[in-house]
Amino acid sequence: MASAQWPCLILALFSVLVASGFPRSHARLLEKRSLLEGEVNGIDVYSTKISCKVTSRFAHNVVTTRAVNRADTAKEVSFDVELPKTAFITNFTLTIDGVTYPGNVKEKEVAKKQYEKAVSQGKTAGLVKASGRKLEKFTVSVNVAAGSEITFELTYEELLKRHKGKYEMYLKVQPKQLVKHFEIEADIFEPQGISTLDAEASFITNDLLGSALTKSFSGKKGHVSFKPSLDQQRSCPTCTDSLLNGDFTITYDVNRESPANVQIVNGYFVHFFAPQGLPTVPKNVVFVIDISGSMHGRKMEQTKDALLKILDDVKEEDYLNFILFSGDVITWKDNLVQATPENIQEARTFVRNIQDQGMTNINDGLLRGISMLNKAREEHRVPERSTSIIIMLTDGDANTGESRPPKIQENVRNAIGGKFPLYNLGFGDNLNFNFLESMALENHGIARRIYEDSDANLQLQGFYEEVANPLLTSVEVEYPENAILDLTKNTYQHFYDGSEIVVAGRLVDKDMNNFKADVKGHGAINDLTFTEEVDMMEMEKALQKQDYIFGNYIERLWAYLTIEQLLEKRKNALGDEKENLTAQALDLSLKYHFVTPLTSMVVTKPEDNENQMAIADKPGEGGHGDYQSPLTPYYYVDGDPHFIIQVPEKDDAICFNIDEEPGTVLSLIEDPITGFTVNGQIIGDKRGSPNSETRKTYFGKLGIANTQMDFWIEVTTEKITLWNAAAQSTFSWLDTVTVTQDGLSVTINRKKNIVVSFGDGVTFVVVLHQVWKKHPVHQDFLGFYVVDSHRMSAQTHGLLGQFFHPFDFKVSDIHSGSDPAKPHATMVVKNHRLTVTRGSQKDYRKDVSIGTKVDCWFVHNNGQGLIDGVHSDYIVPDLF
Repeated sequence: MASAQWPCLILALFSVLVASGFPRSHARLLEKRSLLEGEVNGIDVYSTKISCKVTSRFAHNVVTTRAVNRADTAKEVSFDVELPKTAFITNFTLTIDGVTYPGNVKEKEVAKKQYEKAVSQGKTAGLVKASGRKLEKFTVSVNVAAGSEITFELTYEELLKRHKGKYEMYLKVQPKQLVKHFEIEADIFEPQGISTLDAEASFITNDLLGSALTKSFSGKKGHVSFKPSLDQQRSCPTCTDSLLNGDFTITYDVNRESPANVQIVNGYFVHFFAPQGLPTVPKNVVFVIDISGSMHGRKMEQTKDALLKILDDVKEEDYLNFILFSGDVITWKDNLVQATPENIQEARTFVRNIQDQGMTNINDGLLRGISMLNKAREEHRVPERSTSIIIMLTDGDANTGESRPPKIQENVRNAIGGKFPLYNLGFGDNLNFNFLESMALENHGIARRIYEDSDANLQLQGFYEEVANPLLTSVEVEYPENAILDLTKNTYQHFYDGSEIVVAGRLVDKDMNNFKADVKGHGAINDLTFTEEVDMMEMEKALQKQDYIFGNYIERLWAYLTIEQLLEKRKNALGDEKENLTAQALDLSLKYHFVTPLTSMVVTKPEDNENQMAIADKPGEGGHGDYQSPLTPYYYVDGDPHFIIQVPEKDDAICFNIDEEPGTVLSLIEDPITGFTVNGQIIGDKRGSPNSETRKTYFGKLGIANTQMDFWIEVTTEKITLWNAAAQSTFSWLDTVTVTQDGLSVTINRKKNIVVSFGDGVTFVVVLHQVWKKHPVHQDFLGFYVVDSHRMSAQTHGLLGQFFHPFDFKVSDIHSGSDPAKPHATMVVKNHRLTVTRGSQKDYRKDVSIGTKVDCWFVHNNGQGLIDGVHSDYIVPDLF
């Protein structure tokens, strides 16, 4: 089901960091230069090669980049690679002037302790990671002496999954500069024989692509090479910048004379199963659609557009229904109806008239849909040999009715009872994706994120196409009794046309003469059994002909698949079962050198004659942003000062405003144990409104200090000033700078934000909001975000700091107010009973111009009843 991305590359994108003369006793400052200035800065990136070897869908990929520092001073060079989220890094090495510094895969906790020790000694340059649609980024930087040569080599592996009838190899090409020797080379070996092979690039015309690209396949082998010359890389004949910026995609499929194929090497086997030409099993599908107020606008229009296109593709033998949920539940029909032309026409009218409204009652929407499918089966309203599926789309978290994720999961699990799969589609970032994924997995489905973009309707349609044509149900893959060990998942509720079932395991007896595998399933007309018999001697002869294939690929494929499935099971496990699954996945990750969510790659780097460490982790598909997992609380103040407190235990947020005069300084954080203080000074609009109701105020200055570390930072909308003991440094928002010293790191990201970290456990982000300089009223202002506070003491206080300790609240009596989109409710918090209003604020950490919506309960009157004391208690004389 998962989309099959090619793990083959994604191009090294270099940035050059030039060491400054900032006094070493204070902070080492590194100033980034763009790569288009590469030759000016003396760094010559002269070679990038991506070598990919694919054997039976298992891809082994090596990205190698070589550079030389032609300058007469040391320079810092960064190596970036974007790779598929489903790939595991297996190795990374740095080679400087012939000396190789290898990476080692270690248990995450062990690596973290090593890393924290390095941080405490001020010796670290860490790895940056970020997660996108299909890709995640690997970054490492190193200081290169004048005249030195450096080679970066990254290896990663992945099992390609079949998606809509082909294996897609998705490559992000973005070298950012001309590279003298640039090459992508892919060799594919498929024992079943290759039936189709193609390659295309989004950034280059087919005419230009033709001369740089070669592709061929014959029998079991395929080859793709993309090798543009310097002139072919130029964006124009006289330009020095590169046009290589976009997607390079290779697609292929294999011959399917037989529905199954089994391969055995060194005692490990893999079994591929994808029958063709079977009739489609009729399906009973219920679409459960979120129509809450947050779906308003483009999201609702895209959802309706996708549903109308899906209605065009529904087959007449299928049965369907629509269930809409907001605060209430609306159904199109009382029961499932057959997809006759008349009913489809009526369904189109219903979809076109969908309107967004109210809140989000996921629990009741899902239970209504499940009940409808169960009833249709019990009352024989649907064909006996049909199959049922439920597809739920939401853009937010449950906030009315039963809103506790664990309880919703329990209700859904009990109602479905393992009879059919649940597919959850999460629209956008303002939701707990882990909850949607966990609920789908325990009901034999999957969760998919739908990205808020112009193609969201196509993403929704594309998902439906994957599940539109079930060919078999209740699929079981069987092997000779007592002949197999360590088998991966071998039962599947559905086999969908265009996909593939993959099972791997270990033979008890490596010397057995033959091997038999049966696949059983229910088809549209009758029950089917597919048998595959393997002659071990014949297979051994065939494998000897593989001249360029790595020999232990099936064992590594088995390990990859086993780890992937153990990690998936672990998401819903508890107690001893979770510990056991974790231990198994960790053992395999370490044995096969895979960077998984349980391990980290530790790279020891040469740096100023001292060993430095960098750590590579695998980012997850979180729920609420890049800085923390969905279960980590965070706190921030932004805009006209709106304070937002995320409460992960409730999967909800509370917000309040503070109205004070310009010039007032407020205490945001004060921790007497660790010595941290953060204060903010309020500014007003350029022309103060005489009406206090409409006057806008913001934070214009922030003071961040740690008395124990003898360190102060003043941030204004113009500049950033750092004091350390007697030394002072000043930077502007036009700089891109990292300052590190004694466990402290301050990174200024030009015109965007500042990230301030004190070791592991305290991280603040300051966001710069810039307005048009000649605006008659508004002026630039700052937002302040606490994204990690777990090292701060229990005595921390302040308008934000008081919420760093766990606290509870209960919301009841939700009822309509004057604005239907903003219901009122009663909140009990800190022994106070308050009237609160449902609203939303913006989180600007990711995108300072648009922001991400955060739903919250708004506490009126300057947070009275929520904050300790009254808001005027938090006024302090000055920033420090």
